[in-house]
Amino acid sequence: MFVKDEIVKWVREWFDANGSGCNAVIGLSGGKDSSIAAALCVAALGKDRVVGVLMPNGDEGADDADAVELADFLRIRRYIINIRKANDDILEQMATNGINPLRQTTFNLPARLRMASLYAVSQSLNGRVVNTCNLSENWVGYSTRYGDDAGDFSPFSDLTVGEVKQIGGALGLPRKFTDKVPADGLSGKTDEDSFGFSYETLDKYIRTGVCGDAAAKSKIDTLHQKNRFKLEPMSKFKMTEENK
Repeated sequence: MFVKDEIVKWVREWFDANGSGCNAVIGLSGGKDSSIAAALCVAALGKDRVVGVLMPNGDEGADDADAVELADFLRIRRYIINIRKANDDILEQMATNGINPLRQTTFNLPARLRMASLYAVSQSLNGRVVNTCNLSENWVGYSTRYGDDAGDFSPFSDLTVGEVKQIGGALGLPRKFTDKVPADGLSGKTDEDSFGFSYETLDKYIRTGVCGDAAAKSKIDTLHQKNRFKLEPMSKFKMTEENK
């Protein structure tokens, strides 16, 4: 697959320019995006320069097992940092201060703690953090600001879910890693359950502008408009000669 080779080349060139000899540090969730991104980095840099970090919030069962299996399949280093104590401590201190965390707060906090942990590991192991988000998820805002949407480089942010899965196949990953049903690991629902439409429908709409399901189109447009700020750099006030 041509685009796979292009991304492998891009990753190598990015490291040459932004961290020659550094390691790619990636959070392994057991899901397809992190699994395929890890395999991509191995293809680009070699297994000795790829570090997998598992960051469960307590015991996450099958996802933890899948992440370990993926790391062992790729023969990369892996570490486990459990964020449960940090997560619970923050929520407890919020409660002590009279702050009642919203449901969305409890969903997003683990993602942000994972990214903080990932950067701590990366900084200590001469690393660069891999962003594993894809275009489909980003299009509808299905990422956590300064959580999983952070990173030092992003190989998949311009690829749809279907395209990322094709990359995984081209890299020779077993289908159990490339075809795992996407889920947030928090709500107990799959992504598609939460969306109310399929990734196939979303991917087609992104690439062609065509959506035969009016209800799905309305949901996609609403989510995209609501979350467009996540796709843009942080807004900043600009100092000019006139307002000095």
